Amino acid sequence: MATKITVLSNGSLRVEGDFEIVDKEGNLYDLGGRTVVSLCRCGKSQNKPFCDGSHKGHFEHDAKAFALPPKS
Repeated sequence: MATKITVLSNGSLRVEGDFEIVDKEGNLYDLGGRTVVSLCRCGKSQNKPFCDGSHKGHFEHDAKAFALPPKS
């Protein structure tokens, strides 16, 4: 399955499919065989970069798709 990232309203980025997550030095996070994870967008998670639900009631964003302007 190709990687799919879903931007959730008032919440995390849901990543599913075939993917790897690495830190800034290129070290792999051990995902324990998971094919679905949620990444923090609010900055409140105690388990960054993964979402722990800390955003509930403290983060608002209505996720609606839009087109980016052309690269310059």
